[in-house]
Amino acid sequence: MNRQPISRRHLLKGVGAVVALPWLEAMLPRVARADAAFAAAQPTRLAYLYVPNGMHMSDFTPTALGKNFELTPILQPLVKFQKDMNVLSGLTLNGARALGDGPGDHARAVAAFLTGAHPKKSDGTDIRNGVSIDQEIAKQIGSQTRLPSLEIGMEQSAAAGNCDSGYSCVYSSNMSWRDDTTPVPKEVNPAALFDRLFGPAAGSGESTIGPSLDKRRQSILDFVQADAGSLAKKLGANDRHRVDQYLSAIREIELRIGHSEKLAGHDTDSPEYPRPKGVPRDFEQHMHLLFDIMTLAFETDSTRLMTFMYANAGSNRSYRNLSIDQGHHDLSHHGNEEDKQKKISQINQYHATLFSYFLERLATTKVGGDRLLDHTLVVYGSGISDGNRHNHDDLPILLMGGRATGLPTGRHLKFKRDTPLTNLYLSLASLCGAKLDKFGDSTGTLDDELLS
Repeated sequence: MNRQPISRRHLLKGVGAVVALPWLEAMLPRVARADAAFAAAQPTRLAYLYVPNGMHMSDFTPTALGKNFELTPILQPLVKFQKDMNVLSGLTLNGARALGDGPGDHARAVAAFLTGAHPKKSDGTDIRNGVSIDQEIAKQIGSQTRLPSLEIGMEQSAAAGNCDSGYSCVYSSNMSWRDDTTPVPKEVNPAALFDRLFGPAAGSGESTIGPSLDKRRQSILDFVQADAGSLAKKLGANDRHRVDQYLSAIREIELRIGHSEKLAGHDTDSPEYPRPKGVPRDFEQHMHLLFDIMTLAFETDSTRLMTFMYANAGSNRSYRNLSIDQGHHDLSHHGNEEDKQKKISQINQYHATLFSYFLERLATTKVGGDRLLDHTLVVYGSGISDGNRHNHDDLPILLMGGRATGLPTGRHLKFKRDTPLTNLYLSLASLCGAKLDKFGDSTGTLDDELLS
């Protein structure tokens, strides 16, 4: 007897919990269950990752163009993914420039990074920016997933305050904007993010869950165990193995979240921002947990759009794990002092090392015969180039992954002076299945250079 394919949106359900499934062979028509067909059915995912305070550009930008470029010191941690990399030089974020508004480059850089707009200079309630590209794309494809988009970061979003020379903290701490006046706050708590994916409110837009899960002492898998057992009887050996691996990964993240909560009160390194319950005090552990959950979200097609901020604009975090006691923002104003430049480069390299962890998770997660990374486009960069100059041209931008979209990779491309960053976003929107004729200050797409 021929069995009907399992719905791609099939959920394991229990009292107070839902667990989305990864892509399975059983989700395809029986005649099409092969790696090639499985991979072809995959959607394209898109993530934007933002790092603050610009980059030490001489240690970031490769010298050679095309495929025969050598990795610079900052890019060296990504050596394993050089063939998945596009280094994009020459792109400009005009909306982050002063344009008569004076200081405030850090706030403008974050606010404009995904909008291409020039934010109104205000620290009051009359903020105005623009719709961000992730939300524009979500308008067209967000209904195809339980969560239209996810906004994530290492530091909480602010609702008010003056954070940068007369610019509201709203600008400094949010890069995703639903409309001109409505930023989308980030989720920084791994436990809350986990429960948003797997709790009863998943898909409702809620960032927290009810007491039935918040106070549980069991694994979330205990709630869906019966449903998982019923599903297993309908699956082939490959799919059963895949589901077992996936559920084990969920349980491992649960254990790490619980461990980090227990240790939270024993770290003597004071945080630089209000830390909600469930956020690890260790910076690297915190980021790894968030990256792991982001991978699960893409793997299960719970969302296809994510944004992630390493820190809010102008972050002055010190990196004592690198033996750097000075603040990041202070060091970015290096005044060409060699020692400060060396330390900025160290921080930039460390951020790239953390990024490599996310890429590794995407690369080791399989969808059919492909890597999840092949079906994911990841933009990594900053809205400031040299932190000492506060310039917004020739930005440090990496585009990783996406081979399954037909995107050539393993290149260093240089675009003509003042090419809008938003031109890149038009091209990526198309690869994700969204049709946009214009976005922000775009003047066209980068298709001719990017896709050839």
